[in-house]
Amino acid sequence: MLGKLVRDYLRPYKREITYVIGLQLVATIASLLLPSLNADIIDKGVVLGDTGYIMRMGGWMLAVSLLQITCTIIAVYLGSRSAMGFGRDVRSALFRRVSSFSSREVARFGAPSLITRNTNDVQQVQMVVMLGFTLAVSAPIMLVGGIFMAMREDIGLSWLVAVAIPVLVVSSGFIISRMVPGFRRMQKNLDDVNQVMREQITGIRVIRAFVREPYEADRFGEANDTLTNVSINVGRWMSGMFPYVLFVMNASSVAVLWFGGLRIDDGSMQIGALTAFITYLVQILMAVMMSTFMLVMIPRAAVAGDRIGEVLETSSSVVPPEDGITEVSTHGRLKLDDVGFTYAGASHPVLCDVSFTAEPGKTTAIIGSTGAGKSTLLNLIPRLFDVTAGTISVDGVDVRDFEPEALWERIGLVPQKAYLFSGTIADNLRYGKPDATEAEMWEALEIAQARDFVEEMSDGLDSEVAQGGTSLSGGQRQRIAIARALIRQPEVYLFDDSFSALDVATDARLRRALEPVTREATVLIVALRVFTITEADQIVVLEDGQIVGLGTHDELLRTCPTYQEIVESQLKAEAS
Repeated sequence: MLGKLVRDYLRPYKREITYVIGLQLVATIASLLLPSLNADIIDKGVVLGDTGYIMRMGGWMLAVSLLQITCTIIAVYLGSRSAMGFGRDVRSALFRRVSSFSSREVARFGAPSLITRNTNDVQQVQMVVMLGFTLAVSAPIMLVGGIFMAMREDIGLSWLVAVAIPVLVVSSGFIISRMVPGFRRMQKNLDDVNQVMREQITGIRVIRAFVREPYEADRFGEANDTLTNVSINVGRWMSGMFPYVLFVMNASSVAVLWFGGLRIDDGSMQIGALTAFITYLVQILMAVMMSTFMLVMIPRAAVAGDRIGEVLETSSSVVPPEDGITEVSTHGRLKLDDVGFTYAGASHPVLCDVSFTAEPGKTTAIIGSTGAGKSTLLNLIPRLFDVTAGTISVDGVDVRDFEPEALWERIGLVPQKAYLFSGTIADNLRYGKPDATEAEMWEALEIAQARDFVEEMSDGLDSEVAQGGTSLSGGQRQRIAIARALIRQPEVYLFDDSFSALDVATDARLRRALEPVTREATVLIVALRVFTITEADQIVVLEDGQIVGLGTHDELLRTCPTYQEIVESQLKAEAS
């Protein structure tokens, strides 16, 4: 997967890559010429005392060195810029893919893992790409060219090269093979650490309320220790590689000096040639070491590439139609026909054969015990999930046939857990209507019974909101979320237990204020408190994902045992 990822996302940088390869080729050739020039200076200049020759060849060495430096700087600059662009493109692709996921795919990967894949994993691949531009190009040229130039200097010592390289390659390969499983465990353990930390930060109030700090500290410590132990194990192998490479290099240099000295003694080799041979041997082994360094990074990058590819190759279960419908003749009519839904891998459906119609200007309430499928039912309407059976139609059109934007602009959803984004109150309201005026925002806040506390804030609409809305109370978050849906003026309102954090008086005022605004719209309310839905035009009673009652409050009191049980249980609770 790593190869495919690199190939696909480096394609826009073909020109820069061509320049990098050419410049690295020139720089490496220049580097290979320097030891030979130095050998000539020693043998033909220093030994013979020819100062003019030394100056001429010294000038050529300076020119070659300058060429090498210039080419290397430009190559590194272009390579780094291409690698950074590659990382940017991969992160953008991941973001777009995750943004297209339904709730099912997000739940499958988990938010912590998706964050890690878009940050740490991309960074690992990006690092290998950058090193590839600087090392992977020059190392093979250096290796082959160094061997050729060393043999050109003295064929009699070439056997040392033939011994040193296999020893270095075989040993490095063994060490790398031991590191690959560790890299896989590291990335998985990093996900675990991020997950635990995310849960602890998000649920810090619950942790403190139940005095669970020691337990959570132990839980984080366990995940952190596991990651640390795996990292240390991998680090041991990695730390052992480079001393070993240096040992081989130094041992080879000593061997060259020993056997080269013997050849100089018998007159078969010049001093300059010996100096050049040592330099070439070091260059050859450095090329092997650079290749080894790349090989160390590649396994970890391969793991990261697989994780990135897993996200990029995952298609959303909610697929927009090719020619989605944007215009309809009717407005606000919602119909569910034999709707069923089963989560992936679940043995039983969450919803089964759910059928009812919600008309414009009427309120439909949905009630049932915990786990009856109320929230799931509401999430199916805006296609946060897709039904696994039956159809849901808005304005006479199957929601799967709508252009997504056309469907969502008809729906105003207030989720069970009101979520606000970091920014200002106004920024959050504009999620409902990007071009909303200040007057429209204040009107929506007034209907949602939120105007009073927003006006009391120091900056009003420009007051800052913390991520998730944690700077506000639960009731305040709910009211701003309701205002965000109201400002959109949709045809269908979906309230998923959106009044649970409100006191009775605020709840009553809010519902009275909603009546004229939603008079011509279809309203669906998921409720837990019976007294809040007694005036609904129809009430849907769910039990184990099936409709067991449908009618008004009075009708259900006479005909639906489940509804009777819910009412009686709440009356007893209020009485006690």
